[in-house]
Amino acid sequence: MEPIEINAGGYYLRALRADDLLDDRPAIVRAFEDPEMKRWVSDYRIGDLADAGAYVARRADEWARDVRCSWAVAEPTTGALLGEVDLRELDSGNPQAACWTHPDHRGRGVASTALAAAVRFGFGALGLAKIGYQHDADNTASLRVAEKCGFKLVGETMLDGTRLLHWVAVSPTS
Repeated sequence: MEPIEINAGGYYLRALRADDLLDDRPAIVRAFEDPEMKRWVSDYRIGDLADAGAYVARRADEWARDVRCSWAVAEPTTGALLGEVDLRELDSGNPQAACWTHPDHRGRGVASTALAAAVRFGFGALGLAKIGYQHDADNTASLRVAEKCGFKLVGETMLDGTRLLHWVAVSPTS
């Protein structure tokens, strides 16, 4: 599928970019240098522009293969990257949502606004019946995002000594 752009009210959701007109790579590198990002988003290590370029290319490939829809959360007038939100595992029957906010833009509702828009897209455009969301139990910001977006806590598990909280949002038409 081709990337879809979404007007999320105060923010604009678009594909991650690394081209002559807009280059998200420097902001991605800065975000992933942040200690909080390293703590909560541990499955990616991005240390330089090449790593960030591979990250952007991976997201484009995942759109093309219909396995993940990911969006840069952008400031609508400048296009500046504020974070990322995605719907992943679309081919698994158990789709999951995830999001992160650039350290310079935390505490402004970026993640909850973007996640709510992505969930609406998942239910409306993709016809998903439910969407999961999980995070480290110690990540209180992710807990607040899940609650603001209407996810319901359905359980917890331990993974490699980390307690994960599992949430689910159910389509209003289900």
